[in-house]
Amino acid sequence: MVLGLLYLKSAYSLSDEQLLERWVENPYWQWFCGYETMQYQAPIDPTTLSRWRSRLGSEKLEILLKQTLEVASRRKFLNPGDLEQVNVDTTVQPKAIAFPTDTRLYYKMIRILGRLAKKSGLEVRQSYVRKSKQLLIMQNRYAHARQYKRSKMCEKKLKTIMGRLTRDITRKLDFCGSEVLREQMVQLLEQSVRLGNQTRKSARKLYSIHEPHVECIAKGKAHKRYEFGCKVSVAVTNKSNWVVGIKALHGNPYDGHTLAGAVSQLTAITEVEPKRIMVDRGYRGHDYLGSALVHVAGSIPKTATRAFRKMLKRRSVIEPTIGHLKSDHRMERNYLKGKTGDKVNALMSAIGYNFMKLMRALFFVFFWLFKSLDCCLKVALCNLLTGRNHTAPLIASA
Repeated sequence: MVLGLLYLKSAYSLSDEQLLERWVENPYWQWFCGYETMQYQAPIDPTTLSRWRSRLGSEKLEILLKQTLEVASRRKFLNPGDLEQVNVDTTVQPKAIAFPTDTRLYYKMIRILGRLAKKSGLEVRQSYVRKSKQLLIMQNRYAHARQYKRSKMCEKKLKTIMGRLTRDITRKLDFCGSEVLREQMVQLLEQSVRLGNQTRKSARKLYSIHEPHVECIAKGKAHKRYEFGCKVSVAVTNKSNWVVGIKALHGNPYDGHTLAGAVSQLTAITEVEPKRIMVDRGYRGHDYLGSALVHVAGSIPKTATRAFRKMLKRRSVIEPTIGHLKSDHRMERNYLKGKTGDKVNALMSAIGYNFMKLMRALFFVFFWLFKSLDCCLKVALCNLLTGRNHTAPLIASA
């Protein structure tokens, strides 16, 4: 049942609450999840799905991706030869965080530190709740009015307050009664020190309090110069555009250094080692040492055949596939927590993409079979399905 819910969630790009609301109303979804009679209540609580995702992990979700490819192979929608030619590229999976500014991060750290200190029973000298909020508002107003010196002064005061509160809590940390809250406090204080020490040229910056592993990735886009999240490697078949591998990568690695891991993953999922791999120019200097031939875009030999040139031109078909993963299957803004959430969300996007592609393929098979039938057979089939007589309207129209 849970696996069926995960398939439906990834295919139709729904939240956990929306998924279960529609599940109660849709008997076809209930049948897909294993029920034979109509259900009028949700089978589980929406929060249970988050626990199931944590329990399954990215390794078990790769089995769901493998199942979609096996069904496509059995139905002849995916030829075995298509798995030997794949396109590989990377993209950014943005995290669901606010745009990071120093002032906002200082204010959020002050608020979380004060809240956790109150929960732990620590008596700080001053909470700075009203003062910090007032400084945040004034900093935004001064910046909007282009009074940058005053704006910078408010930002500096917020940073001073954050450091003062951090040192005060550090001195009184031994009086914290709960061991769990103490560990949370220690982690938060480390982030506070890291936030206070970072500068414009720091290598390892903190961009979010609740997601400290988020990285800033520059893509060179005019409309979006920077994206905050993690890098994702995507592998699709060259001819039929089935997603055969997807992997979230942390640490903002160089594209060429991700190729070996991407090929090993798609080989484990499809059980077929590719013979030709098409990549863009960002993969020059890759570290892949396998038997497959890696073709970098822009390097077409003069003796290339027409079929080979056509195959290389189809390298760019991975770009609209990535666009569908983002816009239609929840990879544009990842709401799942932590590094595990990044890996799970990327795999769920690929599972939903393949699942919807499989459903469209099955629909078009039925559509072309119905179209190829004779007119009398169509009328008989419509009468059988609907229980009505469609012969009279056809005669009248003729």
